[in-house]
Amino acid sequence: MKIEIKSKREYHEMIVEIYNLMNKGEGKLTKLESSELSKMSIAVELYEDEILGLKPFKEPETIPELVELKLFERKMTQARLAEEIGLAKSKVSEILNGKRKADISFLKGIHKVLKIDAGRLLEIV
Repeated sequence: MKIEIKSKREYHEMIVEIYNLMNKGEGKLTKLESSELSKMSIAVELYEDEILGLKPFKEPETIPELVELKLFERKMTQARLAEEIGLAKSKVSEILNGKRKADISFLKGIHKVLKIDAGRLLEIV
């Protein structure tokens, strides 16, 4: 059964229920509680996206936009990314600034380090 949130009050009550279940611990949840937690999480996300307007205005459409978003989410710098994927800082900077095209080594590196789906990378290359 799908859960639908109709008011801010219901939203806040559901958030409290979610936190209570999460504080219980994943290993201590019954199958029913786990199922309910999943349904409530989906309902909360939908409410936040559609009613509260918390969904990003636009999805990343280019490799640099996608990488910048992932860097922001992980609180990672371009320099650290370059170090972790084994490329020069200047090369990473040029790719992210649109002065150079992303090559295979860069794409493999961001797939591995930033956990960007390879299918998504291929869609926007």
